[in-house]
Amino acid sequence: MSSFVRPAVPRRVVTGIRDGKSVFVSDGPVPNAHHYDALPGHMTSVIYATAAKPGLPQAEAEQAPPRMPIPPGPGETRLMIVVFPPDTVFANADIGAAIGEQAEHIPGLIDAFEPEAPGMHTTDTVDYDIVLDGEIWLELDDGAETRLGQGDIAVQCGTRHAWRNRSDRPATLCFVLIGAVRG
Repeated sequence: MSSFVRPAVPRRVVTGIRDGKSVFVSDGPVPNAHHYDALPGHMTSVIYATAAKPGLPQAEAEQAPPRMPIPPGPGETRLMIVVFPPDTVFANADIGAAIGEQAEHIPGLIDAFEPEAPGMHTTDTVDYDIVLDGEIWLELDDGAETRLGQGDIAVQCGTRHAWRNRSDRPATLCFVLIGAVRG
């Protein structure tokens, strides 16, 4: 039994326009959030997604429905909040079950991960990564690492990397993924 508490699902407020006036289109828990049974304390939530050339006003339909493809196409975006439990949770996990859950709830993203190098992955995106709470280590493919704490921001430019939570408490990050073209 894990000693980790399930992270709170973020609240999302979305605005729009009706009859020429600004309105709240939705206000409540993110519908595309998942707590992982195979990784206690791990949560992914896709807050919002935009098309390559978003129009205004945005449609009132759900812009980030559950099980939507995560890696954005060129010019598209994804806004995510991810809670990383300590690395000990990943080290003791049933990897097959974890991969299965991730394939279902963050489709396409798990395909970027390298089985022979746990945690390492590369996406065709420019990412703005903001540490909201806790601390996490950003590891690059040559072994270079840096510690990021609350309020720190990393800008990933399509690099091969991994996130490592070496602390004994969860780390919460906000990710803005912008689809790019690798040249």
